[in-house]
Amino acid sequence: MLPQLHTPLVTIGLLLCSNLFMTFAWYGHLKYRSASLVLVILASWGIAFFEYCLQVPANRYGYGYFSAAQLKTIQEALSLTVFLGFSVFYLHEPIKWNYIVGFGFIILGSWVVFKEW
Repeated sequence: MLPQLHTPLVTIGLLLCSNLFMTFAWYGHLKYRSASLVLVILASWGIAFFEYCLQVPANRYGYGYFSAAQLKTIQEALSLTVFLGFSVFYLHEPIKWNYIVGFGFIILGSWVVFKEW
C-alpha cells in the first residue's frame, strides 16, 4: 500500500474521477433528447460501471484516514464542482449567482464536517 501521506491524494483523485463518470452517466444524455429512453438508460448504466470501479476503491482506501461522513462530504463537494464545470462546458448553461451562493453554503457545511470540535 501507499504511505499514509498519499491516502488523501489517492482517495480524492479516485473520487474526482468517479464523479466525472457519474456526471456523464446521470446528465450526459440531456444533450441527446431525441435518443430513446431505453438507450440512454443502458448507456448510463454502462458509464456508471466505471464510476463504481473508482468510487468503491476510493471509499475502501480512504476509510480509516477519513470517516464515512467525511468521505461522503468529499464526494458531494467534488460532485458539485464537477457538475458546475459540466453544466457550463458540456451543456452550455450559465452559472447564476444563486448557484454560487448555494454551493458556498455547501462548502461551509463541508468545513463544519471536517472541523475538529
